[in-house]
Amino acid sequence: MKQTQIRLVGLGSALVVLAGCASVKNPTPGDPLESYNRSMFSFNDAVDRNLLTPVAKGYQAVVPSPVRTCVTNIFNNFGDIWSGVNSFLQGRGLDSVNTFGRVLFNSTMGLGGCIDVASMKGAPRIQNDFGTTLGVWGIGQGPYFVLPLLGPSTFRDTAGTVGDGVGGSAVYASPGAINDVPVRNTVWGVSIVNSRANLLNASDLMNDVALDRYSFLRDAYLQRRQALLNQKLGPVVLDQPGGQSKAGSGNLPSYDDPEAGSAGATGAAANPNLPMYDDPEAAPAGGAAQSAPKPASQPSAASRQQPAGSPAGGPANADSSVPVYTDPEGK
Repeated sequence: MKQTQIRLVGLGSALVVLAGCASVKNPTPGDPLESYNRSMFSFNDAVDRNLLTPVAKGYQAVVPSPVRTCVTNIFNNFGDIWSGVNSFLQGRGLDSVNTFGRVLFNSTMGLGGCIDVASMKGAPRIQNDFGTTLGVWGIGQGPYFVLPLLGPSTFRDTAGTVGDGVGGSAVYASPGAINDVPVRNTVWGVSIVNSRANLLNASDLMNDVALDRYSFLRDAYLQRRQALLNQKLGPVVLDQPGGQSKAGSGNLPSYDDPEAGSAGATGAAANPNLPMYDDPEAAPAGGAAQSAPKPASQPSAASRQQPAGSPAGGPANADSSVPVYTDPEGK
């Protein structure tokens, strides 16, 4: 094990020296190590194109989709153990309990994590890592830094990667906890190939839309890491029965009908600030019989003024304020 680590350190040192030979005249202000990063990105890209991508495509072509999904879920289930530990270290106890509940549920009902039953039941994964934990603790991000073979990172996330390897092995959530070297290397290989196969569509999309693949990947990585950190710095969101979250629900727009009130209530009762556009001649509900005058035995004054030529039984003018237009020559 020590010899392997020494070889990896020597390989990384050699790559750093080789990458330092190239230089960028005007590096991006937020990327002071752009000269090294671009050289290391080119090296990683060559390894990916010539080794990892062909193997991942072969793995995708040979292994059926349900089996690949099962493998992905198993690795995610082990990774959730370390995510729950990081949630606890960040002081997010509810996230930690929910994550450990996912692990227990998927490990039993999900056949050892092969089936993500928890997500099917509405409990999505809460992704976390030690690099995010360092950010929650107030440690700065540092410059963008491309790791040999591992890809995009920052100074903080590089320390987080080391912490993930050590901590994951300590809680038996990483293949590094396996003592049998051949088995451990096999599991590592399956994990790397399976992860690369899951990213084939994303890499194809990046190749199609990115004018500068290095800048595209750098900006996407930094934005994603910052969004994850902001999420962990925010309050824990609890789901409510009504479908809205407890935190931040007051900022959501309301699309309720302002005139909709309880049964029998009018729009004015629901909101007194709204103007009323009632029909002045409309009788209140159920009150038509009360507004109409009761027929008397003697004809009313309006009916006595009705011209003789008007048809019998014609409508009487119930409102004296409304003028009557009759034909004076009517017969």
